[in-house]
Amino acid sequence: MTFVGVITYIKEINQAFWRWNLEHGRGVLDPAHAFFNTIFHVLVYTALALTIFYFILSIIILLNKKTKEKDFDIKNAPFVTIQIPTRNEIIALRCAEMCLDFDYPKNKYNILIGDDSNDKTVSKKLEEFAALHEKVTIIHRKENTGFKPGNLNNMLKHSSGEIILIFDSDFTPEKDFLKRIVAPLVNDKTVSAVQAKWNYNNFSQNFVTILASTIGYICHNLALTFMRKFESGFLCGSAEAVRKKDLLNMGKWKSGSMTEDIEFSLRLYKENKKIVYIPTLECYGDVPFKPKDLYKQQMRWAYGVISAYKEHFKGIFFNKILTKRKKVLGSFAAFGYLLPVLIILLFLFGLLSFITDTPAPLNLAKFFSETGKNILLTSGLIFASIISLYKARKIKYSFKMIASSFTVGLMTTFYVNKGIIKAILKKPMEWYLLSKNINYSVKH
Repeated sequence: MTFVGVITYIKEINQAFWRWNLEHGRGVLDPAHAFFNTIFHVLVYTALALTIFYFILSIIILLNKKTKEKDFDIKNAPFVTIQIPTRNEIIALRCAEMCLDFDYPKNKYNILIGDDSNDKTVSKKLEEFAALHEKVTIIHRKENTGFKPGNLNNMLKHSSGEIILIFDSDFTPEKDFLKRIVAPLVNDKTVSAVQAKWNYNNFSQNFVTILASTIGYICHNLALTFMRKFESGFLCGSAEAVRKKDLLNMGKWKSGSMTEDIEFSLRLYKENKKIVYIPTLECYGDVPFKPKDLYKQQMRWAYGVISAYKEHFKGIFFNKILTKRKKVLGSFAAFGYLLPVLIILLFLFGLLSFITDTPAPLNLAKFFSETGKNILLTSGLIFASIISLYKARKIKYSFKMIASSFTVGLMTTFYVNKGIIKAILKKPMEWYLLSKNINYSVKH
């Protein structure tokens, strides 16, 4: 069915409703239309307010001055345990190899690979690699109990470092990464966790990777950079360092959480602990390149974030030791999910308003005019996306990003809302293992 055919079909339903309404002599559709139309316009103005916020946030970030990192005396380097959780991902060896090359005292760190693989071939290769490098230890589990946070907690029992550095298996840290991410924890004993900035190895592979990367850039180049101005931040699950003492005292990672990073960040907020974000320290990873993988990832993230806020929001909002500003900043991780919800609601109530309206000849010009106006009124996220690409030195991909937003992005929005609804209804969520198109062979 063509687009015009769909609109015509909806109009026919509209006319059928009106015929029924007139035949039965009841004014049902008039008040229904007034109600749906009112809700629709309230949602439009809410989206407009959100758009204005995104514009203001983007301008603030454009005017943001670069910050300098503070060094520390390498003679005082603390012992660090690097954890790389993995499940059937041989690419974890690439990450481990790069960690072996850190320009950090070699006697001051070790590497644990948490192997939850059910593929014996992968497990064998991990063991063979560890046999060649005494600094690397494989911690194998028979079951993937508790998903990634369960894996991390299992590795904690074998972690001797006072600081825990965590990488997802596809991340590629530079040689100076370890000493730079550890510095805030050494220089300030009140800091509990540090998050580095993400960038992406496969950004321009296709429309899916451009969209997935842009989502990450908005988080890092806008949201976290803004929060840093107020000495605040969030953990993102990889390229992050936490003080082991604080992690243990606060009950470790929440086993089974879909976003253990956000959940632990909210616990840190409740205890008024410091989280430092370093916008000048980049670490590259890989984003999903298949549409279904992106949908599943974003659905899981939405589920995990909303679940975490359901559990901790009251503890933050009614916390007597937190300032109002810190409480507002504590809501930032969930803030990005407002627009996807608004988009779905705008579509739903716009459709209901259209169906219950008085029958009239199909006017495509008016339809496209109204649609264009509503898109413009809710364009703040697109503007923020362009600014985030500019900050990532990838502004030339803006048109492809916009095209991906109105194609792959629309379906992604559906799955994000699906994750939110599942979290609200406390439905179970599966941890999906994403595809990685990386062939890797051990170098040394």
